[in-house]
Amino acid sequence: MSTEQAAGPVFDEKTDLSLEPSEMAEKRKTPLADPSKKENDGKAHYLGHRKRLRDRFLKSGPEALQDYELLELMLFQALPRGDTKPLAKKLLTRFETFSAVVTASPQELSTLDGVGEAVIAALKIAPAAAIRLVREDLLDRPIIGAWDQLLDYCHIAMAHEKIEQFRLLFLDKHNKLIADEIQQKGTVDHTPVYPREILKRALELNASAFVMIHNHPTGNPDPSKADIDMTLKVAKAAKALDIALHDHLIIGKSGYRSLRSMGYLS
Repeated sequence: MSTEQAAGPVFDEKTDLSLEPSEMAEKRKTPLADPSKKENDGKAHYLGHRKRLRDRFLKSGPEALQDYELLELMLFQALPRGDTKPLAKKLLTRFETFSAVVTASPQELSTLDGVGEAVIAALKIAPAAAIRLVREDLLDRPIIGAWDQLLDYCHIAMAHEKIEQFRLLFLDKHNKLIADEIQQKGTVDHTPVYPREILKRALELNASAFVMIHNHPTGNPDPSKADIDMTLKVAKAAKALDIALHDHLIIGKSGYRSLRSMGYLS
């Protein structure tokens, strides 16, 4: 008898002997699953989605993204893992528009499940950056010659505030911005204004002129009788000190009113 054994199937401890030979052959042909591909099991499908969204944003700009997709991008910074689309859509459902989401107060945002400090900070970066960009356009330029930029700045900074703010822009003799200050914050329909404090601050800054601005959270920018009376009182006191009140602007979601344009200041 030959010492060489006839060729036949080789079995090891992992071979399933219950299978027919044809089934074992077919099993050997089946490739092993690639553990790096997790799209199908849903465990990491967001990784590819994030890259595609970033690529589209960088290649085509924000106009190529829907509102919820832009919110997703912002949420990436706060939530490095997981699918941010459900939260982005939840925010839009709650606040209705992109601008309403990013201008919502931290208290309002925190009422939604999944919104913590990191998410709130990521969302609030957008309006903060917009305000800073527009304000920089006003620096080292005469305010009178940059009125459109001033109105843009006021609208971004104040139109969506939930309470009244009273803002003062102090100007030098060339009408360039010296200081941009919020003097008072009030309630949903009233802000206390003290002419003496306004003029005291103008003198401290050696300002030659100033612009008063406040918002109406109701959205309607029409001046009240109290707005008009206060404006005339401040203008009269400023004139006595040889300081000019250029205008009093009232900002609302639907637009603005200029008391100078309306004929209350000359």
